[in-house]
Amino acid sequence: MDFGVSFATAAEHWKVAKRAEALGFDYAWFSDTQLLNADVFVAMAAAAMETSRIRLGSAVAVPSNRIAPVTANALASLNKLAPGRIDFGISTGFTARRTMGRGAVPLAEMAEYIEVVKGLLDGDTVDWRDAEGTSRVRFLNPEHGLINIDDPVRFHVSAFGPKGRRLTARLGAGWMSAVGNLDRAAADAADMRDAMREAGRDPAGLYATAITGGCVLAEGEAYDSERAKALAGPAAAVVLHNLVEQERFGSIRLDLPAPLAPLLERYRALYRGYTPEDARYLTLHRGHLLFLRPDEAPLITADLIRHATITGTKSQLREAIRALEEAGFTQFSCHIRYGHEETLDEWAEVIGGL
Repeated sequence: MDFGVSFATAAEHWKVAKRAEALGFDYAWFSDTQLLNADVFVAMAAAAMETSRIRLGSAVAVPSNRIAPVTANALASLNKLAPGRIDFGISTGFTARRTMGRGAVPLAEMAEYIEVVKGLLDGDTVDWRDAEGTSRVRFLNPEHGLINIDDPVRFHVSAFGPKGRRLTARLGAGWMSAVGNLDRAAADAADMRDAMREAGRDPAGLYATAITGGCVLAEGEAYDSERAKALAGPAAAVVLHNLVEQERFGSIRLDLPAPLAPLLERYRALYRGYTPEDARYLTLHRGHLLFLRPDEAPLITADLIRHATITGTKSQLREAIRALEEAGFTQFSCHIRYGHEETLDEWAEVIGGL
């Protein structure tokens, strides 16, 4: 199994990637959310210059936020700095769309986008379409070495639903999934394997990444300790962020069991008080996957953290990672909370004991 770290991108997070490489991690995933984080390609370029082994990836890009030729150019530029170490994670959009008051882009649009980016990186001339129509594009002088399209860039699709997983299988891409509940993760992984078979592909060839938020608890530490809430709480809050906006933007299939339903109603009441009324998302997504806002912190309970994150003592976390591997995941990536970069060493200890 491979091991990675993910984080809400800061321009200086090359330091986290460099430390992760020194600790033996295989991947560093940089969040691609404009207006909330720093630019993903700026941070990845800095990391490319400061590392030599660890793979560097976007987690995840969204088709609407950069036109496909520009994205292909950025990836080829990174590939020049870190040959063969660049991974491109992409999805239809959650945070990076909702921070701008938009829902997810259609799956068909993402599929077309991937085909254009992949075709350009393969050195092909491809049809690219925008609001003005369709034109043919290609890299005009890659042989001069300003960029690198000789070494492969790996593609990964973040797919929460069955239709997205089937598109992932058809494209032959890696699969990424945000994991909190182990039973749900196992069921999703089984469906992804079915999708591979339906697409005529061997499930054994699937590269599946579980990206999770959580906290390494000390022995006897409560799930809702101040520290646990600071580290795991932002990931747990994402479930509530999704559900209170479901009517407006649709769902990304993050839900709650019946005993936790009262938390959602309390959060919904909180959400209705956000202003301006027509742009409540501006308050809701402030701190998304970065920190807990004081107003939402009381609703992030121990039970919610247990349900929505991979949190536990070192021995419990090792059991969870083994369960994910048994379910078919080939990478476990832990989220390193901004301002708490020291937890990278804690996760390294967890992984080192496997």
